[in-house]
Amino acid sequence: MIILGIDPGTATTGYGVIRKIKKTGVKGGDEIKCLDYGIISTNPSLSDGERLKKIHLEISRLIKKHKPMILAVENIYFFKNLKTAFPVSQAKGVILLAAADKKILTYELTPLQAKMAITGYGRADKKQVQKMVKVLLNLKEIPRPDDASDALAIAIACSFMHRL
Repeated sequence: MIILGIDPGTATTGYGVIRKIKKTGVKGGDEIKCLDYGIISTNPSLSDGERLKKIHLEISRLIKKHKPMILAVENIYFFKNLKTAFPVSQAKGVILLAAADKKILTYELTPLQAKMAITGYGRADKKQVQKMVKVLLNLKEIPRPDDASDALAIAIACSFMHRL
């Protein structure tokens, strides 16, 4: 099963693609493997509409390339800065639209849920989560930039939480 994890943002949207392979009767449980990760960056000189269009097109391209069964997106339910709340919500909207266009099942996870699933502690700091992403995916180094690592964490957490 392929899961596309997304950390939404208008300036930078992180993405991470994992494959979960169910292993029956094998000690150690299921296997997860990193297939792809990175960011979608938009130019601040573009209009809001053009930035959202780019995010939608790039997410649609990732869906076409990897054919995920599930799209997991970070759900921010509390914003420290209202000025960033609207653009992040708009980006999330076009991401969910891209998934709906292809009839992909979506899950929304809060940062607290993702941290709990990955580290066992809902208040884990970013470095703890990044180290666990590296370990769980058997990577040589922590994925960069942070938005991509966060997106991988969302995908992994989704695979754990929803028993996929």
